[in-house]
Amino acid sequence: MPSARTTGRKAPKLGGGTVNLDAGAFEARFNMPLVHETVRAELAARRRGTAATKTRGEVRGGGAKPWRQKGTGRARAGSSRSPLWTGGGTVFGPSPRSYTFKINRKERRAALRSALSMHAERQSIAVFDAGAFTEPSTSQAATLLADWGADAPTLVILTADEAAAGMSFRNIKRLEALPVEDTGVADLVGAASLLVSEAALPTLVALATAPAPRSRVTEEAAA
Repeated sequence: MPSARTTGRKAPKLGGGTVNLDAGAFEARFNMPLVHETVRAELAARRRGTAATKTRGEVRGGGAKPWRQKGTGRARAGSSRSPLWTGGGTVFGPSPRSYTFKINRKERRAALRSALSMHAERQSIAVFDAGAFTEPSTSQAATLLADWGADAPTLVILTADEAAAGMSFRNIKRLEALPVEDTGVADLVGAASLLVSEAALPTLVALATAPAPRSRVTEEAAA
């Protein structure tokens, strides 16, 4: 994990005091095009892509010609499952597919730094001690948020071990609690305020500032 570099930006610690924010993660220039592309990629990856319709070749029936070609006075028809008929197939309908497209790790980290820096700049981020939640308590979580007085919607970022705090926040309207590993740029941008546990903050900084792994070719060239 990279060493933390302190910055002039601070976040209030609910309950008293402040926390110094890492300069590498919370002092970046906001890159709108990169953030937009990363948010698009994350939202596209969340789509299930299971919508499906049947073409005329997949709809059951229609194997026999409805009537003879000539002499009836009606229009020619070769199948009762034509897209023109009721109960027929669908033309150019959706089929199961994946909507994902690639965003490089370096670009995603830069977008994550942009989103975190945006919250730090507008002072919409705070830190709290999730260890104070020894058992689930929605009233305790609501009191904590009321004392902070931040705008909603609020995103609460926790570690996997802070289940009691996560259950305390999950019933509050316009609030979402997520594990730090599952937090994306879309979640950060969509939140008006950000509440991070003390234990999750170092991991969040590491996700935003960790250098990309060097390839074997680069390592061999350096040697």
